[in-house]
Amino acid sequence: MDLLWGWSVSGTRYSTATAVALVCAAVVLGAPGAAFASPADPTPPGPPTPAGDTPLEQVRKKIDRLYREAGTATDAYNAAEEKADQQSKEIVRLARDIDKGQKKLDRLKAQAGAAARAQYRGGGIPDQARLLLSDSPERFLDGAGRLRQGQHGTKSLLTEMARTQADLKTYAKDASAQWRKLEAGRKAKAAAKRKIKERIAAAEKLESRLEKKERERLRELEEEAALKQQSAWVDTGILKDLKGDATARGRKAVAFATAQIGKPYVWGAEGPKSYDCSGLTSQAWAAAGRGIPRTSQEQWKRLPHVDVKNMRPGDLVIYHKDASHVGLYVGDGAIVHAPRPGRTVTIAGAGSMEILGVVRPDS
Repeated sequence: MDLLWGWSVSGTRYSTATAVALVCAAVVLGAPGAAFASPADPTPPGPPTPAGDTPLEQVRKKIDRLYREAGTATDAYNAAEEKADQQSKEIVRLARDIDKGQKKLDRLKAQAGAAARAQYRGGGIPDQARLLLSDSPERFLDGAGRLRQGQHGTKSLLTEMARTQADLKTYAKDASAQWRKLEAGRKAKAAAKRKIKERIAAAEKLESRLEKKERERLRELEEEAALKQQSAWVDTGILKDLKGDATARGRKAVAFATAQIGKPYVWGAEGPKSYDCSGLTSQAWAAAGRGIPRTSQEQWKRLPHVDVKNMRPGDLVIYHKDASHVGLYVGDGAIVHAPRPGRTVTIAGAGSMEILGVVRPDS
């Protein structure tokens, strides 16, 4: 079974091509590594346990459910973190706009003050009165021109001051709104973090109660469950239709992702030493020169969808109804993905989990 994770029993890593070939042969030889994601949150009570389930199989399903819940919370955490980064940048931008606006307003006020002081030095006599008292036609015409220019300049100055003050109020209002969003995001992120830790701790506690042989058997049950789903997917004949060739960027994404095989899953991680599922796929495509959304749910929402039968290496396979897990298709019916806590980045069967759909970053 260990061979199907891309590693030998002795710990020597096989080449990516060998690992992929082993996954494709899984229907006959064994099972790909199990991968986990989570259902919608909050999670309703699970279905009744089938009468034929052994106690260890019941434990496996409980652990699976807990890690799925942790997976959903991880996506929520990552989304909150991404939004917080965007909101922080917007707050910084608004602060700069406010600073620029305040300096502009101070400059306009200084100009208005200078005009007022000039009038005071002239004895406080309005320009209109001086114009009427002029006894020279030439001086009158010249003064009339300057009066019109002065009136126009004063009006423009007042208009500019009013506009700048309105802009400052808008900037301040927007900054306050961003701060409120940032605070709400901070609370959502903290709640998701608590849920992740709670679910992982509960799953680890369940597993820690098992004897060594039971833990080994639990791993086998995970692999058997994945094999059953992969076999059903392969039996549909889907692999016969998968003939798409990778693009240059797709090959780079595959090369990056497969180079991470063996690195541990850590929720919220984006490398280089560890990854979660969407951290791996987003970084793989960043390495290929294409920025994509950070979370699996946003990858599903915002990237172009393609039919499963048309997928090609480099495409992202999205799993479960809530799009809470993602893997990068590497060809020959296999994906590379970061499964869940306690596991490492590995090769697995593309059909070993419930496929929601496929998206293409370089459409």
